[in-house]
Amino acid sequence: MEQKPVRRYNAHKVVQGTAQPVEDALTVEVMLSIYVNGEPFTITMHTPGHEEALARGLLLGEQVYTAIENPGFTITEVNDAGYITAVNISGKVEDFQTEGKVNRTLVSVASCGMCGKTEAELLLTGVKIPEHETPSAERVQQMFQTMRDHQNTFDSSGGSHASAIFDKDGKLLVIKEDIGRHNAVDKAIGQLMLEGDLEQAYCIIVSGRVSYEIVSKTYRAGIRVLAAVSAPSSLAVESCRSAGITLLAFCREDKFTVYS
Repeated sequence: MEQKPVRRYNAHKVVQGTAQPVEDALTVEVMLSIYVNGEPFTITMHTPGHEEALARGLLLGEQVYTAIENPGFTITEVNDAGYITAVNISGKVEDFQTEGKVNRTLVSVASCGMCGKTEAELLLTGVKIPEHETPSAERVQQMFQTMRDHQNTFDSSGGSHASAIFDKDGKLLVIKEDIGRHNAVDKAIGQLMLEGDLEQAYCIIVSGRVSYEIVSKTYRAGIRVLAAVSAPSSLAVESCRSAGITLLAFCREDKFTVYS
């Protein structure tokens, strides 16, 4: 049985100089070690749950495993609280592009996967995203409302990010939450890969800002539209323009800005 990703803690809330006891629900954060064929690949801090999807999405984003077939997945360690803390991804050695990547990042905070890379490695080279339409303002608003309606962990703790993926018709395909915004994206993409439905993905939306890492994961998954609640970085905009990804940011209520 999967553990709930929130825990309750006693604390004192100070209001106008007066302290009073409170009990708050906080998002759980634990360390997850990911191994590839028994060799250490990376350690990421994550919110427990959907570890196979997280690993699947991360390995695609890092271009370590890009095959359509799903690799083997084994839970190798669980802590005293029942949370998964280590997993192993297995398969044919030739199917994994691990040269120079295994142990490149010992600790990957929120699974960003950028630590240790050179500037040349950040270029999104390859097939450009095909021509496509930008979603209507009404559809963008509907998608963000749908994601918000499914943010159960955020409703409990206020401490988690979310990522949701929709098809071309605006139908919700998957939504995942995690304390790390990059993890939420990896979990959402990875879940569709496990189910064989990634080809249906048309638009991915995120609850926070957009930096290069999110764009990179979107591109590796072949998703055409990326939309965010908050601001994009300069490199995110430049990368979306060169890769052919439609980038929408500051998506709040009935407003958003089209950057590419």
